[in-house]
Amino acid sequence: MNNPATSGSGLTASGVKSIAWVGGVLASVAASVLAAVLALVFTASLVVIAVMAAALVAFALLAARARRALRAARGPADPHIIEAHNVGGHSWVAYGWDQRN
Repeated sequence: MNNPATSGSGLTASGVKSIAWVGGVLASVAASVLAAVLALVFTASLVVIAVMAAALVAFALLAARARRALRAARGPADPHIIEAHNVGGHSWVAYGWDQRN
């Protein structure tokens, strides 16, 4: 009367196992696809960050070159101004005062 090999829905134990196996395979495939998509997104974001960093370095180098060119083109600001550096406390060292014409 009550067969332990069948359940109320008419599926046998081997049928339930095969459905569970197919479900496991589908879940594994879905997880693999999701992992591949996440890897592609992460790689793309790293590429974008690298391109932006390269552009930042390029612009910084261009700005430094332009600044150097402007400084060289201007020459000394005023021949009557000397350069002095504080060497500690109240002591200063002046440069260029002995090279006036």
